Amino acid sequence: VILAAYSKWGTDCVLHLDGMFVFAIYDSVQKSIFISRDRAGEKPLYYRYLDRVLSFSSELKALLSDEDTESVINRESLDCYLGMGFVPKDRCILKGFNKLPAAYSLLFDLQSGKLNTWRYWSLPKIPCSLGNGITRTKDLVSELEKLLEDSICRQMIADVPVGVLLSGGVDSSLITAIAARNTEQLKTFTVRFPNSGKFDETKHARLIANKFNTEHIELDASSVEPDLLVRLARQFDEPIVDSSMIPTFLVSQLVQKHCKVVLGGDGADELFGGYEHYSRLLTMEKYARFVPKLVRSRISSFAEKNIPIGTKARSWLLGFDYDTKNGVPLIANYFDPTARNNLMHGKFDHWDAISESILQANTSKQGDLIQRATMTDFNNYLAEDILVKVDRSSMLASLEIRAPFLDRRIIEFAFGKVPSILKVTSNNKKILLKKLASRILPSEFDRKRKQGFSVPINEWLKEGHFRDFFYDVLLDSQSIFDKKSTIDLLKGQDKGRNNGERLFALVMFELWRR
Repeated sequence: VILAAYSKWGTDCVLHLDGMFVFAIYDSVQKSIFISRDRAGEKPLYYRYLDRVLSFSSELKALLSDEDTESVINRESLDCYLGMGFVPKDRCILKGFNKLPAAYSLLFDLQSGKLNTWRYWSLPKIPCSLGNGITRTKDLVSELEKLLEDSICRQMIADVPVGVLLSGGVDSSLITAIAARNTEQLKTFTVRFPNSGKFDETKHARLIANKFNTEHIELDASSVEPDLLVRLARQFDEPIVDSSMIPTFLVSQLVQKHCKVVLGGDGADELFGGYEHYSRLLTMEKYARFVPKLVRSRISSFAEKNIPIGTKARSWLLGFDYDTKNGVPLIANYFDPTARNNLMHGKFDHWDAISESILQANTSKQGDLIQRATMTDFNNYLAEDILVKVDRSSMLASLEIRAPFLDRRIIEFAFGKVPSILKVTSNNKKILLKKLASRILPSEFDRKRKQGFSVPINEWLKEGHFRDFFYDVLLDSQSIFDKKSTIDLLKGQDKGRNNGERLFALVMFELWRR
């Protein structure tokens, strides 16, 4: 299909494709290599272009198999990793290497050695208003249901049975309800973790499975040992700061024994406003209007210099100094510029903190705050964290996870037709999806709950194997990070500060570097 499309439309063939892909075509007539990556960034592509020679692979480790290739850390990329939690867009953690960004194509002329990259697709222009109120809302719910059903039906076509990862949340429950309409026997999977407590979602998943008569399979994950992090650090090629890679891999490993392809709910939070911080951003925007810019700047500066990292609300105070009309607060900074300078103290002659300016350059400037925030998360956090986590973890377990919400038409619907008031308010999230849930899910289903896919990393660091492992890695004499700064983070964690994910960031980078 791809070759036929290329022979008809040339490099414009990608405009006619939907779904997740990375492919390379050698054109023996044009003497060129054409490479393209899907719109959301579900599949990866690394490349190196040096002295008119192009090397490329879906895995960075494949490019490093060349013994003449130097492995040198890119300082700017490391700064981005410590600031954002990932290396964004076309950048790579190693100097001299690049990623092909989501929704980009690349053309390499074998005769001249010239390389050209371009963006072949962008998010649509944002909607101005809701239109005809209640009637318009009902129309949007119906349109979403139709689009989602069509996407699910397409993605259930496979050479093997297709199941659903059913957490019991809104996204996976909607997928289950619609998938069950279109297949005689649907398998659904829920995973329990040992001593999971509040993380246990089995009762919510059971409700949906019983309602739609699925073949429901509940799996028990084994206890997690720190050695798993070494395996994941190698698999991920570039480190990312997301400890939920652990349960994502464990789920994939368990489900793979029963099913080779499953549907998941990835993308729904970015498209329809599912994250808690969206509501908080609206509250911040409300109060920021009444505080002069100079005062907000001083509050932010004071917080960075005087409030310890990991203290509750510190990141929100840091983000208080932002352009309320055009920007998005950098509330997800793992290490602020001062902390990054301290971490790299003595390792380099100087350290340029550029993460904030790079993220601002990749921040959407159009629309209201929610539109800017969701677009920015779609283009950055989804592509560089969520989809990386799902792809690498599932591929390590030989499981294919498909994302019906990332159908091109649903993406364009979410950003081109759905106004912010139907996504998020200061006290409600994922409003349009919940309206669809009210239509097709059982009345007793709890539409207000939001359970992130996570592990209790802060609890693990209080005592036991993980705590010992983190100390051994971070206090090793070969660690790249400043010992005093690292010890301060560890001590802060013992005092009840929320530094688990930050310590995870440093450990995963050290494991990757080794």
